[in-house]
Amino acid sequence: MWPLSCGLSCCAIEMMHAAASRVDLDRFGCLFRASPKQSDLMIVAGTVTKKMLPQIITLYEQMLFPKFIIAMGSCAISGGLYADSETVVPGIGSILHVDAEVYGCPPPPEDLANAILDIQRKRGGST
Repeated sequence: MWPLSCGLSCCAIEMMHAAASRVDLDRFGCLFRASPKQSDLMIVAGTVTKKMLPQIITLYEQMLFPKFIIAMGSCAISGGLYADSETVVPGIGSILHVDAEVYGCPPPPEDLANAILDIQRKRGGST
């Protein structure tokens, strides 16, 4: 898996922590990429605002096939604390197909690693 990180708020810190030495996503073959044209997994970590949504959709459309999405954190899944705001999207799953959700505010980095391993199993890759 080559994830494209969309770190939009505090959950991005936990996503970076998952790539650090304790969890170490590299040992699962998960190498973060900076380009959507080299990525097959998008990790949406944090609050998605309506102003940011067109950029996220553009990045998703530029990704390789097959492509997967992980919604990380309460804000990415359901809008979180800001769900009543008119500027916040009530979950990225209402716009794009989400393959895995990592629950919590903020979620532990180990749960992100488990979600990535689940997607690898779904697509038939090695773990």
